[in-house]
Amino acid sequence: YWWRRSKKDVGVTESFGAAIHALGASQLTDGVINRSKRMMLDTLGVGLLGTRTAVFNKVLKYSQVSRDDIWGRSDRTLPPCYAALVNGIAVHSMDFDDTWHPATHPSGAVLPALLALAETLPSRPSGLDLLLAFNVGIEVQGRLMRFSREAYNIPERFHPPSIVGVMGSAAASAKLLGLSPSQCSHALAIAASSAGAPLANAATQTKPFHIGNAARRGLEAARLAQMGLEGNPSMLDMDVGLGVYYKDYSPSTMPDCASGAFRWILEDQDVAFKRIPAHLAMHWLVDAAQAALGKLQEAAWNFDLSQIQRVTLRVPPSKYINCPFPTTEHQARHSFQFNACSALLDGKVTVASFDPAQINRPALKELLSKVEVKTPGDNHPSFDKMYCEVQIETAQGESCTARCNTFYGHWRKPLSQEDLVEKFIVNASSVLCTEGVEGVIDVIGNIEKVPECSVLGSYLRMTSNTLEQVYSTRMI
Repeated sequence: YWWRRSKKDVGVTESFGAAIHALGASQLTDGVINRSKRMMLDTLGVGLLGTRTAVFNKVLKYSQVSRDDIWGRSDRTLPPCYAALVNGIAVHSMDFDDTWHPATHPSGAVLPALLALAETLPSRPSGLDLLLAFNVGIEVQGRLMRFSREAYNIPERFHPPSIVGVMGSAAASAKLLGLSPSQCSHALAIAASSAGAPLANAATQTKPFHIGNAARRGLEAARLAQMGLEGNPSMLDMDVGLGVYYKDYSPSTMPDCASGAFRWILEDQDVAFKRIPAHLAMHWLVDAAQAALGKLQEAAWNFDLSQIQRVTLRVPPSKYINCPFPTTEHQARHSFQFNACSALLDGKVTVASFDPAQINRPALKELLSKVEVKTPGDNHPSFDKMYCEVQIETAQGESCTARCNTFYGHWRKPLSQEDLVEKFIVNASSVLCTEGVEGVIDVIGNIEKVPECSVLGSYLRMTSNTLEQVYSTRMI
């Protein structure tokens, strides 16, 4: 039994608790610092944009009590756990946040929890404290996902952030709170009892709740561990612990941080940053559709979309992103067919592509009726191995095919820093004033040198309305 284990044997959960406690800022490498800064900036940008969505505002209305700060809102405050919830929901509300391999959205469950927690601590954490805790949360998720080969594929049964995300949030929060090794282990054990969300809620307004709930419950788990609440100290070791979520669970201990054996997973495995607010697989498809359309237009200078007779999509097998006729924005974000047809009709897919008016266009519905989806045996359901191919056939007998093996933004073909910052500016400017946008960019760019990370929160509250109120007060 786990409680009779020899003192010489270090359990998996125990090793994770020890690592969370022991990891120090001096162990952060330049590569990890650079990549995690990019993740933080992108997460804040999509989160700010997400505060304009219906799902965010519904949960905000539910959560309002009064205390901690909400991104992009100068007049709304919530208790820390609810701030983590609604900001986490904002990050994933448009499916615009980063994606890792094995498959999960790593940042959205961690950063909202840390920023909400940082606002409450009497000893104001520094930017370096925030950066270290963030990376601890990311690292724990990466380690846990490698306990299963099943996790390497596009998910089939549950949404990964609801499992590893809550554990990452708990680990990051425990680190920022300065918990002991034992308390860190208990934080993970407590968080595990809040893990899990069925994939059936993908393509609905509830899916963003998976990220928000992970942020909230992980923060709560760390707080409860700090207060002395205990869970099973072998939670990660057991098939009836975290192993219940995987068919092939094979846990391993975390390397000793003091030894040369430790290496950050983010050092070797970068994340993918999205260019369109949709499921990651849509990026391959949109690039392939644009390329196929370009070929057809070059071959037939007077080509018209009405000439299309059939569109064939060759994609990896995945039921929850095969949605022939979406009727909502969330279904559209998870539809191979919708994203391919939007790219063919408009030459691009943008935030505006998912507006109801765009989804319900007669021309789009007509084109959707001409789409056929095929899943070739060599097209693996993995974000590291998949491809998308689009074939367009016309009534005149012409045919053009284009294939995308790696889209721009994938970890094999990362977004340039210039394009990443531009994405942030476009997203954040929908909510913040220019000073707020520039302030966030500057703080994240120099986060390891910032004396107090709370300055980030002040910029995240600099909305256009805030400035208008200031100017109005001054005039009076």
